[in-house]
Amino acid sequence: MKKTYSISGMSCEGCKNHVATALLAHNKVNAAEVDLAAGKVSLTLKEDISIDELKESLKSHGDRYDIHQEDHHHEHHTHSKPKKQHDTEGKYYCPMLCEGDKKYDKPGDCPKCGMDLEQEQSTSASKKTLYTCPMHPEIEQDEPGSCPKCGMDLEPKSVSNEQGSSEKEAYLNMRKKFIWSVVFTLPVFFIAMSDMVGISLNNILSERVWAWIQFLLSTPVIFYTSWDFFVRGYKSIINKSPNMWTLISLGAGAAYLFSIIGLLLPDMFPEQFKTDSGNVHLYFESAAVILTLILLGQVLELKARSQTNSAVRELLNLVPQEVIVIRNGNEKKISLEEVEIDDIIKIKPGEKIPVDGEITEGKSSIDESMITGEPNPVEKNTGDEVIGGTINGTNSFLMKATKVGSDTLLSQIIEMVNKASRTKAPIQNLADKISSYFVPTVVSISIISFVVWAIWGPDPAMVYAFTSAVTVLIIACPCALGLATPMSIMVGTGKGAKQGVLIKDAQALEEMHKVTTLVVDKTGTITEGKPSLQHVESFSSSKKDEILQWAASLENSSEHPLAQSIVQAAQQKDLKLMEAKNFDSITGKGVKGKIEESEIAIGNEKLLEAFNLQLNPDQKEAVEKRQSQGETVMILIKDEKIEGFISVADAIKKASASAIKSLQELGVEVIMLTGDNSKTAQGVAEKLSLDGFEAELLPEDKHAYVEKLQQEGKVVAMAGDGINDAPALAQANVGIAMGTGTDVAIESAGITLVKGELDGIVRARKLSKDVMKNIKQNLFFAFGYNMLGVPIAAGILFPLFGILLSPMLAALAMSLSSVSVIGNSLRLR
Repeated sequence: MKKTYSISGMSCEGCKNHVATALLAHNKVNAAEVDLAAGKVSLTLKEDISIDELKESLKSHGDRYDIHQEDHHHEHHTHSKPKKQHDTEGKYYCPMLCEGDKKYDKPGDCPKCGMDLEQEQSTSASKKTLYTCPMHPEIEQDEPGSCPKCGMDLEPKSVSNEQGSSEKEAYLNMRKKFIWSVVFTLPVFFIAMSDMVGISLNNILSERVWAWIQFLLSTPVIFYTSWDFFVRGYKSIINKSPNMWTLISLGAGAAYLFSIIGLLLPDMFPEQFKTDSGNVHLYFESAAVILTLILLGQVLELKARSQTNSAVRELLNLVPQEVIVIRNGNEKKISLEEVEIDDIIKIKPGEKIPVDGEITEGKSSIDESMITGEPNPVEKNTGDEVIGGTINGTNSFLMKATKVGSDTLLSQIIEMVNKASRTKAPIQNLADKISSYFVPTVVSISIISFVVWAIWGPDPAMVYAFTSAVTVLIIACPCALGLATPMSIMVGTGKGAKQGVLIKDAQALEEMHKVTTLVVDKTGTITEGKPSLQHVESFSSSKKDEILQWAASLENSSEHPLAQSIVQAAQQKDLKLMEAKNFDSITGKGVKGKIEESEIAIGNEKLLEAFNLQLNPDQKEAVEKRQSQGETVMILIKDEKIEGFISVADAIKKASASAIKSLQELGVEVIMLTGDNSKTAQGVAEKLSLDGFEAELLPEDKHAYVEKLQQEGKVVAMAGDGINDAPALAQANVGIAMGTGTDVAIESAGITLVKGELDGIVRARKLSKDVMKNIKQNLFFAFGYNMLGVPIAAGILFPLFGILLSPMLAALAMSLSSVSVIGNSLRLR
């Protein structure tokens, strides 16, 4: 059995791991899935377990955490409300997700890995800018700076036009430091390498004077252009979070300090450290060149990383900053932030639609491609809904604002992309585990390398030992390993948003390409969800219009699409709707209530069982005839007698047939689950050549069916749009909600299709496949780079080929490793 509980006291990824470990230690718990952001844990249990037992398990990790039963009624009620976004907007996080969803109020460096904090995407220009570490999303602060964990520059958390300029400023500042570093480093490099190219500078000045010149030129590189690297390295040590900057500061710092001591106190060193003239071998050029190459890598990385949020920034750029509203009969131009609900807005040809709304006057064709991924313009008339961020065609129209600010679809898309880019795919767990041991291992290899060279190396052995130790420290790059997954997820979720595929978490994105079976709801998923009345049949003396009137009066209190079609049909016939008292919905069966003095009920054949009624053979034949044509039949009962039935038909969506065929060609089995009757379900299944169907299912039946498929070893995706689909969506390996569906369905799903068409699933599967392939390439680059680079730096090729890597080449390779991972991720666009 599976149960969900709420957890309090968690603040970071470490807490998440502690909770999972503590709960898994209980012998009744098979699996524990902890959602840090939601503060929940889903437990797979061997048998029922009391809340007190779970609390005892958590006490093994202290009194910080508390667990309590989920309040499902409250949960569903909460889902129906618009989400508050001010809790997370404008904050900073580390893209490496070193401590999960932890955020920071100010930009700067991640305190754990040193990566620049990044800012969440936001459509509101008026919100306060917060800064975060791209490797540690828990680090947040109100102003730029460095991550206290890893030392990397913090970045704005929200993508905005202002962020674009701040990113450019950071890039220009880093480029300026790089240029100055090159100016100081080139002379140092030339002086140190002059003898190797046959130029003797000792005829001009003595070797010792040139050594002092190297010191003077390299010092600005250390204390001006690259000082931030040493600050980050220092923070990583005091925060006990060794990272890339630990290695860089140790390597370059050792070379610089060694050279200063060698310059000032040469007599301290044995002869093998000295040149023929008695001066110590200095490494000023190594330190300067290493840091200059690291700066080059940072410049390239800033340039590349500024493009990772380009998809979201394109969406942001669709929103106009000024809007023409009509107030008191007068046109007035106001800023986007001033638009209020029910404002009448004038949209001219070619203009961008600023907020979600409804056309009140006029008609036009709207380009919705940036929101839905569909290239063809959509015709819109008076009464039709329009989406903020889409582009008007050739006609002017007036619209009423229905959603503004953070409630618009565009804002919600950006919020979902933002959250998804901060989640971890399961594949990242391997990289995280290795990264935790990476820096100590590299330092150990560096020490071992020094000892081996010092004892068994050729003369001058100590020089070789020192060089190899520094090279090992410099070449290792934990950053490439840590960035391999987050960068692909960030770019992939942004691309998905442009295609109308919203990814809620990275796990759904990873699982999607493994799916073997797709389970789909019928109404609103395969079909339009906008049924229309087809037939009314009377089994008594009651007239057909009376049956329709009773049905419509009762269904007027229901929000089900079938109910609305009956109400609309009655209104079109000018039938008066009567008040329904004691209205009650019977889940999976129908509705009942009191109209005038009669007890009225309408629903499917399961409803008859509740009243101990049965259709006679003639009635059954009439019902089945309509059902065989793909119509849904609802039987009307009045005072516990069958009066007749109403049938409605729901047209199959245009994209359903081609999408199902494409999925089947990809090897995905497609099965339909519906609460409708078997005859209607069979008609739809045959039209679409489905692999199977199950009809007359209650919400718990859909959930049980998904569970059954999973027990058979299948990876199941479930697509649905209603509250009744929510349990199955939550149970499936990947839940896919139609963007046209309910809030509860969308909350229960890992993927949302904005347009609500099944062809979005084909795009989601392709995106998942592309992202996972990209992640594996990145991990291959990162693992392969370090597995080859570190041994070569340690000198493994020297005994065979006489090759010993220089610290300068190691620095270049290290810089390019992170850039290669980011560059490869950008190919997803």
